[in-house]
Amino acid sequence: MSFYSLYKELSIPEKSGKKIGLFRTLCAVLGGLSVAYLGMTLCIYIIPGKPGESIIVPILLNTLVWALAALWISLSPTKLSALKRVFVPTFIFAILIAILYNLG
Repeated sequence: MSFYSLYKELSIPEKSGKKIGLFRTLCAVLGGLSVAYLGMTLCIYIIPGKPGESIIVPILLNTLVWALAALWISLSPTKLSALKRVFVPTFIFAILIAILYNLG
């Protein structure tokens, strides 16, 4: 299977909006989890103070962010957009965490 045919297959929208599918469900759960935890880690670096003091707010917001990210990913119209919604924020958060870690 070539890259182009894989791209075309992933770009096809779902026929029925009633079924979410296993692929988008797994992307939503695992991608939402990774986006939420990387966002929580980024919040710890951004919030001023000691890490022990600044961890309270990200821990409280982690569940909400995970649920919102999973919902956002699961509502994607195609499998390709679901993958993009998982990997783009993950890479952005990972790069920002690496930059902030090296600055501090």
